[in-house]
Amino acid sequence: MTSNVDLNSDLGEHFGSWRMGDDAAMLEIVTSANVACGFHAGDPRSILETLRGAAAHGVSVGAHVAYPDLVGFGRRPMSLSRDELFADVVYQIGALQGLARVAGTGVGYVKPHGALYNRIAFDEAEAAVVIDAIRAVDAELALVCLAGSPLVEQAEAAGLRAVPEAFADRAYEPDGALVSRREEGAVLHDPEEVARRMLELVRTGTLTARDGSVVAVRAESVCVHGDSPAAVEMARAVRSALTVGGIDVSSVVPAGR
Repeated sequence: MTSNVDLNSDLGEHFGSWRMGDDAAMLEIVTSANVACGFHAGDPRSILETLRGAAAHGVSVGAHVAYPDLVGFGRRPMSLSRDELFADVVYQIGALQGLARVAGTGVGYVKPHGALYNRIAFDEAEAAVVIDAIRAVDAELALVCLAGSPLVEQAEAAGLRAVPEAFADRAYEPDGALVSRREEGAVLHDPEEVARRMLELVRTGTLTARDGSVVAVRAESVCVHGDSPAAVEMARAVRSALTVGGIDVSSVVPAGR
């Protein structure tokens, strides 16, 4: 049984007058905020607003880097050259670091978003580019990875701290991969079910896959997507269930680093 776990969410994804999720409410619940860097979502003003909220609540901040895909919300696979991807990751981390400094906080980790996250979990070559970009900016930054994926060991071998992550609101395949969003049932919406699954995960290191089999998922951080309709209710239910279950909910990276 794990005695403590981080609870994170993808935030800072507003764009102009278009609003995505409820960052203010989520920042009162989560311990880490994966803040958009403008490539899949987020504009400078709204990102800064989210960072100020994170600083006020003592919530750790991570750079939620992505493919340059505003229209597809970063969830469409893209083929970039090594130089393009390297520069894009460096650029996004640097932009967030500048805004975070103004907000009175810092960036402590990197969590790739969407299609980039899924690609580097199992694509060693593309993962190496992201790892190199992170190390070029700051080798002390942690990398949040899909729990059980080859990326965890690859990041650690390169000298980065890897933080294995599970998803509260996503269904799993028997091999530990996430069910594709294109398939029915990939996204979970029931706060009580989500909370029960996460308590099971933290206590046993396992989850029930969509075929009913049990899959090992040993995670240090749990994510609730901020763009889900019931995101706030799910995050609140997960935190409550973990706390009542005797689990310390705290960030794996110090806030304001």
